[in-house]
Amino acid sequence: MSNNLNSIGLEKKPSETTVVVAMSGGVDSSTVAGMMKKEGYRVIGITLKLYDDGKEVAASKQCCSGQDIMDAKRVAQKLDIDHKILYYQNKFKQGVIDNFVDSYLKGETPIPCVQCNQTVKFKDLFGVSKDLDADALITGHYVKSITTNNETNMYQAIDQNRDQSYFLFNTSREQLNYLRFPLGGMLKDQTRSIAKKLNLNVADKPDSQDICFVPNGDYASVIQKFRPDSFKKGNIKNLEGDVIGVHDGIINFTIGQRKGIKVSDKTALYVVKINADKNEIFVGPREKLGKKDIKLNNLNILADINEFKDDVFVKVRSTGKLLKGKVNFKNDNTALVNLEKFEDGISPGQACVFYNQDKFGLKVLGGGWIKN
Repeated sequence: MSNNLNSIGLEKKPSETTVVVAMSGGVDSSTVAGMMKKEGYRVIGITLKLYDDGKEVAASKQCCSGQDIMDAKRVAQKLDIDHKILYYQNKFKQGVIDNFVDSYLKGETPIPCVQCNQTVKFKDLFGVSKDLDADALITGHYVKSITTNNETNMYQAIDQNRDQSYFLFNTSREQLNYLRFPLGGMLKDQTRSIAKKLNLNVADKPDSQDICFVPNGDYASVIQKFRPDSFKKGNIKNLEGDVIGVHDGIINFTIGQRKGIKVSDKTALYVVKINADKNEIFVGPREKLGKKDIKLNNLNILADINEFKDDVFVKVRSTGKLLKGKVNFKNDNTALVNLEKFEDGISPGQACVFYNQDKFGLKVLGGGWIKN
């Protein structure tokens, strides 16, 4: 490896290196922009306007709201960097919101943040960055990127509480080689400390917690807005197929859910299966939630296939623990995953992400979407 690499792994002086920083208006991306500027890079900040937020949305803890755009603009002015706003509401509606609604109507539990990264944030922003002749696209995600021999691999962040690698599994190889994630080796407290030293107005800004277009976590209201006819009553059945209750719409339920079933039984009942075609919910005791075998489709593999010959680590939800399992690839971009131990609440629509340990940490090997 050359000794002339700059801090983002390129053989150029920072002053001759142009970087686009995706600036959401939060402390993480603002700090990254400040770090790049301080190191002497030519920085262009880009903020995406993704949806039209009403008053009730702007007040909640969400990213990409009108307030966030103003915050990003102030940070750019403070740092004296170029700043552009791209209006992507239509792209976001088609690529993310419509998919989110459709997924719930199929009885799935979608992850819109993955769709957002996969579409507007990395696909479209990637293209814009290339058009601007930028050498790299930089974000404030908490993942590690390590570049060797002009190839970049993604790793879990050092800050396990902040790690976002699960949400980035669908990044393409071309995108990954162009992306950089400077915060992957830092703790959140360190990020805020740097923001304060740079005197950024967002240094103490709370983290966004909700999905940006879902006010206060109320996803049912979003579906009501876009598909008001989707709230259809249907049967709640036990695992023997007996009707034991009525629900107000399958979009109100996810696999593993206990609250809101409104059916009494001597043992606690959980949603075990959702049959969207028949508008039915199946409930049963907790021990029926455990699964070992998962079918995946639409795979995105970032590693050599030989890295899968032994057991790998698997994550089946963003907040889930790492599970040991074996991945068996099929010919139609699908795979069967066999977990070493039973895991509760595995839900179609979620992602199953693969990891492997090497000398740099937990490497992201890719992943796929849980079909059943």
